[in-house]
Amino acid sequence: MTAPIKIDFVSDVSCPWCVVGLRSLEQAIERVGSDVSADIHFQPFELNPQMAPEGQDIGEHITQKYGSTPEQMEQSREGLRARGEELGFTFNMDKRARIYNTFDAHRLLHWAEQEGRQHELKKALFAAYFTDGRNPSDREVLIDVAAQIGLDPVRAREVLESNRYADEVREREQHFGRLGIRAVPSVIINNKYLIQGGQPVEVFEQALRQIATEKHTN
Repeated sequence: MTAPIKIDFVSDVSCPWCVVGLRSLEQAIERVGSDVSADIHFQPFELNPQMAPEGQDIGEHITQKYGSTPEQMEQSREGLRARGEELGFTFNMDKRARIYNTFDAHRLLHWAEQEGRQHELKKALFAAYFTDGRNPSDREVLIDVAAQIGLDPVRAREVLESNRYADEVREREQHFGRLGIRAVPSVIINNKYLIQGGQPVEVFEQALRQIATEKHTN
């Protein structure tokens, strides 16, 4: 018997650990197979909502925000690269020179959810930024990525050049803020269970199996 499971994946497209968390979650869902039917909704979180349009040098940004030394940053980059490789994702850290504002990307993802292509767009945006080094605040980049996964580029442009879905994205950000979400990725299952961070596949798999068992016995 398949257990339906709703998953709210709270994340930002400029968050590398969100890539790790998503890939781990996807592989965990594959492992549990027909035991669960997962319905994933990507919810907005901005790591840097006040970021200027031109972005900021990533080394400068991390030093200012976290106080990291160059050695610590290099260690973190290598750890991410290795985790990504294990999960089948390529982090090209040398191409990711700047960090950007992501509000428009979240507006586009909100629209893509209505079009049934949110999951595909989320993964394509991760690849555009972390693998290809493209700017996720550039509307032309966003339109191109949307078109690559089969979304209508004309409608994507209409969304981005208007203020469409701005209120809805802010409301969702505030909603999850009120729930106490302060860091990402945060994975909320059935509005009840919370898993945070770029956890290994096994952590997500164990949680999904346990939740599925609980649903079957209730």
